Amino acid sequence: MASGGVLSAAPKVTPRVTPRVTVVTPVYNRAAYVAASLDSILAQSFADFELLVVDDGSTDNSRAIIEARDDPRIRLVVNERNRGIAATRNRAVGLARGAYLAFLDSDDIACPDRLARQVDFLDRHPDIAAVGGWVAWMDESGRRRGKIKRLATEPDDIAAQRLFRPGMVNSAAMARSDILAQFPHREELRVGSDFQMWARFAGRHKMANLPEVLVMVRRHGQRITAALEDQVAAVRTSIYAAQLEALAIAFTETDLERHFMLRRMHKVGFTPDRDYLDWAETWLLGLQAANAAAGLYPEPAFCHELGVFWAKACRHGSAPGRFLTSPLSHAAWPGLWKLVRRYTPIPLPRRSAAPAA
Repeated sequence: MASGGVLSAAPKVTPRVTPRVTVVTPVYNRAAYVAASLDSILAQSFADFELLVVDDGSTDNSRAIIEARDDPRIRLVVNERNRGIAATRNRAVGLARGAYLAFLDSDDIACPDRLARQVDFLDRHPDIAAVGGWVAWMDESGRRRGKIKRLATEPDDIAAQRLFRPGMVNSAAMARSDILAQFPHREELRVGSDFQMWARFAGRHKMANLPEVLVMVRRHGQRITAALEDQVAAVRTSIYAAQLEALAIAFTETDLERHFMLRRMHKVGFTPDRDYLDWAETWLLGLQAANAAAGLYPEPAFCHELGVFWAKACRHGSAPGRFLTSPLSHAAWPGLWKLVRRYTPIPLPRRSAAPAA
């Protein structure tokens, strides 16, 4: 086997013409990481899949590394020129043959039972259109950093969070292919097209996350540069703006910026002052009233989510008394209890396994 992977030998498997799962991996100049990513799929305990790799006009030796994988389940498609991640994902979705479609970025690693867990879940829950999972971080060299991104698991909680955060990590997502094809990525977006797509998807269909680590996400300098952070923020605020308009909420650019900050306080070290807390309480109560009239988000999950954001704002603003005296505090406790249970420590997954016979 070519160097850089996680297997000692590539399995010899004859793929079906119509596999249960299509795994989509777009590649653009990822020679340093793509071998490990592909090998993590070829090592899955669930074997009935095709691995659809779309090379988006790489100028390094990524394509040669892909072609060196001697496994008939790999389908390599090459864009005639660099088209961008959104167009590449759209092309792959159109070419997929599996009833289920799973994404995996070319610098990430799937845990050995990822496909098996997700296929089993979707088979048992026909009302769920997509399922993701938790992810853990690794550094550029593949060393685990120990941090786990623990997303909400229940469909109502994921739908209630649409106004604040993506409900799914794209690289850990699996969806029903016929439904996913109805939600193409917006190709004019250079970054953040996955956030935008899943926000639209969650507005129409139920999604879930498995409460276990399914993918190791690699952090490295090429992933998203600082220069693109503003573009990511712009995409996310546009997602929020569309939903606020649907709720018939009047807002300004300042409201959008403050709304975005509700979920970023810890990350950026923001300390809310009295003015921000005054705004946050009024804003969140306004969202609560608007949803009572419009019914766009499931209740009581939406009220619980608003209460949690109020609790976080008061904690970062060192204002426990303010938290307790607000009507928002009554709805916060069930959401906070869910967070406590979600953040109970779990072990990191094993890294490799023998493929299914």
